[in-house]
Amino acid sequence: MGASATTTPELYAMNGGDGRFSYAKNSFLQGHSVNASKGKIGEAIAEKLDLKILLSTSKTIRIVDAGCSVGPNTFLAIQNIIESIERKYQAQYLNINEKPEFQVFFNDLTSNDFNTLFSSLPPNRQYFAAGVPGSFHGRLFPEGSIHFFYSSIALHILSKAPEEILDKNSPSWNKGRIHYINAPDEVVNAYATQYAKGIEIFLDARAKEMVSGGMAVMIFPANPTGIPYSQTFTGAMFELLKSSLLDLVKEVKISEAQVDSFNLPMYVPSLEEMMELVQKNGCFDIEKMELTSPGVHASMSNASSMGKAIVMHVRAGMERMLIQHFGSEIIDELFNRYAKKFEEFPHHVLPSKKVQLFVVLKRK
Repeated sequence: MGASATTTPELYAMNGGDGRFSYAKNSFLQGHSVNASKGKIGEAIAEKLDLKILLSTSKTIRIVDAGCSVGPNTFLAIQNIIESIERKYQAQYLNINEKPEFQVFFNDLTSNDFNTLFSSLPPNRQYFAAGVPGSFHGRLFPEGSIHFFYSSIALHILSKAPEEILDKNSPSWNKGRIHYINAPDEVVNAYATQYAKGIEIFLDARAKEMVSGGMAVMIFPANPTGIPYSQTFTGAMFELLKSSLLDLVKEVKISEAQVDSFNLPMYVPSLEEMMELVQKNGCFDIEKMELTSPGVHASMSNASSMGKAIVMHVRAGMERMLIQHFGSEIIDELFNRYAKKFEEFPHHVLPSKKVQLFVVLKRK
């Protein structure tokens, strides 16, 4: 167990299987994002996707879900995209008997539970399915082969935590914290720089893989300009996790050094940051980039019940990383404490309105 644990990308994969703490059973936040963005994706396809150009060189529409993980959300999103493309096809073409075929690539890290993913594929799906293991921080597909690229609640994950925040001799040393919330500017800047590097690699890879006129839709957490990150839903979620870990330090169940060497590999950008990075890349037209609401509280009766669900969601997403670094013995107690903190601070639970970035890009 040590600092290297937080820089191993394969540990970022969600809990597999379909058990109590699996991602498949604890991804309601992402499910709400899928539902909230359904209409927006349909509009983008209807207004901006030109199928005559895409189908001039191929009779098959190839779609990617990057960071697909495990569970029903990816299938709902893909179904929505395909239905929207079919409606667009009918609007653009007279001969509906020659509809295009669809091939869907489900991508995630090699440690993702692809077995569970593919065993739960919809039996009546109208597409050919394939799995593509590997990090989206790099090339995944042949040049000019992808028509539609989709990613939901994944693009805030870094390829690794910034190395300098682990250096005790650096002004960026992130002592006593697990993220950049309430951290000195040097720590925040280290995270922002790491994110910018990752997005540059990500956009370069997508630019090579996508056909001219192809569309990319990405939905991920964002930090509204002018609001301190500590006051956002995501920020509060991570701050309570840090507080729970520090409680275990006080009780000598984990060491202070273990907390100092653990840093979450996640960065939540602002709209302005993301726009600048896309413009710097230069390969895509920005068709839409806006802050939206995930609307996650709609199905939850109160803050308390939502808090319990969020704790399960965080456990499903981060348990592997936490076990690797701190050991499995403290996990149950850690999340029991985490749940109690949500009960004590219910105002942290419900997310503020517009904390999600909805991005539509078109390959030039």
